[in-house]
Amino acid sequence: MKFSLRLNNDRPVAEYVRLAQAAEAAGFDQFWVSNDLFLRSAPVILTAVAAVTTRIEIGTCILNPYTINPAEIAMLAATLDEYSSGRFNLGLSSGAGEFLKWIGIKQTFPRTTVVESVEAINRLLLGEHVRLEGQFLQWIDEAYLRFGVQRRVPIYIGAMSPRMLGEIGRIADGGLPLLFPPEHYQNVLPYIQQGAKEANRNLDDIDIAACIWVSISDDRQAAEDVLKEKIAYYGHALSPLIWDQLGVTKADFADIEQAVMVEQNMQKAKSLVTPAMLNIGIAGNSHDLITRLEKLAALGVKHISFGPPLGPDLFAAVQTIGRDVIPYFASHQ
Repeated sequence: MKFSLRLNNDRPVAEYVRLAQAAEAAGFDQFWVSNDLFLRSAPVILTAVAAVTTRIEIGTCILNPYTINPAEIAMLAATLDEYSSGRFNLGLSSGAGEFLKWIGIKQTFPRTTVVESVEAINRLLLGEHVRLEGQFLQWIDEAYLRFGVQRRVPIYIGAMSPRMLGEIGRIADGGLPLLFPPEHYQNVLPYIQQGAKEANRNLDDIDIAACIWVSISDDRQAAEDVLKEKIAYYGHALSPLIWDQLGVTKADFADIEQAVMVEQNMQKAKSLVTPAMLNIGIAGNSHDLITRLEKLAALGVKHISFGPPLGPDLFAAVQTIGRDVIPYFASHQ
């Protein structure tokens, strides 16, 4: 079993440095940081992390080709991989349309955009001249990296929708499917399997990270309160596939989105989060976490990725997972 830690890019850089060191000491295999708009830069954060760690892999979850051109994404990936001595993983997808509209970007042909970007980035990292005449990318032969690259960096596709999940199986080295709730894995896996089958690929060659949200604390109310805040901020931007799994609709998040984005009243927004919405993740102590995760293990999950909010005390959460959860599943493999 592989274990990774995912964090939002909303904290001071120095905090990620300490968290990455704690995660490496706790036995985590990967350390991912998101690159959401108008927060801190994930590539800068990960550079700082690479400087103080030696074993743990680092990655972006996620970059998108609308706000960063795939040529620059390839430059970034190759440079970070060089600096981290081959520990960088590129998390890539189309981004959240609800957030891209803030800067006037229309998310046209999201799946095609990601597919073309993956092809372009892979070819650049293989040292090729990349001529493309696609729907999203139109490049001439002068599109190539002007420096030596040590390897083709693994690309993980972030996905929530059926078609993007299929692309994990077709073209990606790994997948970052958001599982809200965790048991949603049994619904997303068939799409990935179908994509792999169509591309004649072995599913065992694809690192599928079961991406869940956890909030860990012995104080259940405190754990739930932190989880509610994350749901309030992101709930309206999830996919219909996830809303259906939770038994809610986009309309159910309308008042919450209004409270967060317009009124900037997080307390009001959290009060509107329902029990059905709270089921999006796991809130409680390490026993609660293990109990829910056993269901994922039974489904054949080989990589569990713990994501924000993690709890009222991030360092305590990382240490708890390292002390209780990672050894538990390592001993039950």
